[in-house]
Amino acid sequence: MRYYPIFLDIKNKPCIVIGGGQVAERKVISLLDAGAKVCVISPEITPAIKKLALKKRVKLIQRAYKTADLKNSFLAYSATNNKTVNQKVFQEAKKQGILLNIVDVPELCNFIVPSVVERGDLLLAISTSGKSPALAKKIRQQLEKKFGREYAIFLKIMGFVRKSLLKKGMESDKNKRIFEGLVDSRLIDLIKQNKKREINSLLKKDVGSEFTLSKMKIRLG
Repeated sequence: MRYYPIFLDIKNKPCIVIGGGQVAERKVISLLDAGAKVCVISPEITPAIKKLALKKRVKLIQRAYKTADLKNSFLAYSATNNKTVNQKVFQEAKKQGILLNIVDVPELCNFIVPSVVERGDLLLAISTSGKSPALAKKIRQQLEKKFGREYAIFLKIMGFVRKSLLKKGMESDKNKRIFEGLVDSRLIDLIKQNKKREINSLLKKDVGSEFTLSKMKIRLG
C-alpha cells in the first residue's frame, strides 16, 4: 500500500491555495465544503474565486507566491504550472511539516486527492495511487449509479437512531442487533421508492414507536 488512507477534519483549519485558475477554484470549493478557512494566493483569479473573496468566504492575496506564505497553514495546494514556484512551495512545506498537494506532480506531494462520491454523510474515496486517474474516474461513475441519495437519508435516520439509543443506555449487544438489523433491512430500498408509510412501519417495529420520519424531522423529498 503506497498511501495511507485517512479522512481529515479540516473544519476551521487554515488552508492555502496557490493559483487562481479553474483547478485552483475546484480546490477552494472542496476546502470550503469541508469547513476550512481558505486563503488564495494568485495574481490572477477566476470570477468564481473573486466572488467568494467579495463575500468574505475566502481571504485573497492577489500577488505571486512568496516564501513564508505557508506559515501557520495546516494544508496547502499549489495549482500552478510554474515549476519554480512549485519547487519553492514544496521546500517550504517540507521544512514546516505542512500537508501539501502540488497538482499533477505526485513526486512533490505528501498527500494525493482521491476521486470522491458524496451522498450526505456517506463519503466513498477511490484512489489508484496516482497510477490511473482515468480508472479512478470510471470507478467513481459506477459507484455514483450504485449509491444514490437514498443513502444520505438512510444515514440521517441511522444517526438519529444511534444517538437516541445510546443516550438511553441500552445494552451494547442489543443496540448492535438493532443497528445491524436496520442495515440489513429493506429500509434503503423503501427510501429509494419514497414509501413513507412503510418506512415508518419498519422503524416502529424494529426500533420503537417514537422513531418516525416526522418525529425525526427527516424528509424524503
